[in-house]
Amino acid sequence: MANLIHVDVVSAEEQIFSGHAEFVVLPGEMGELGIYPRHTPLITRIRPGTVRLRIPGQNAEELIFVSGGILEVQPDSVTVLADTAVRGHDLDEAKALEAKQRAEEAMHDRSSEIDYAKATAELAEAMAQLAAIQRLRKGSH
Repeated sequence: MANLIHVDVVSAEEQIFSGHAEFVVLPGEMGELGIYPRHTPLITRIRPGTVRLRIPGQNAEELIFVSGGILEVQPDSVTVLADTAVRGHDLDEAKALEAKQRAEEAMHDRSSEIDYAKATAELAEAMAQLAAIQRLRKGSH
């Protein structure tokens, strides 16, 4: 049997994934992180982006979009506590494009620094969702 690591991906609303994986790749605060079994313990923030899971017996990677959150790694387990998490196949491109457009318009208005900071965060999230959708499309062809 291959070396596996137990992975839990949860959001405030629900548990998105719980099972074993050969490896996990996700957007860490300082860049992309690759986690294999027996990884050194780690706690870090994660950015909006795609969590990629290599599931034993599946050809394609499991993709889960996260809007940010916290990652905890232990030698035999990975826990992703996401602000929001959506399975890749459930992402809505039209909604992501609409959110991107709204955020860009809000950034151009710049009525206050708080609004600008919020619009910047919303733009980053929309862009990460669109990137996840593109990655999912590439994997299915």
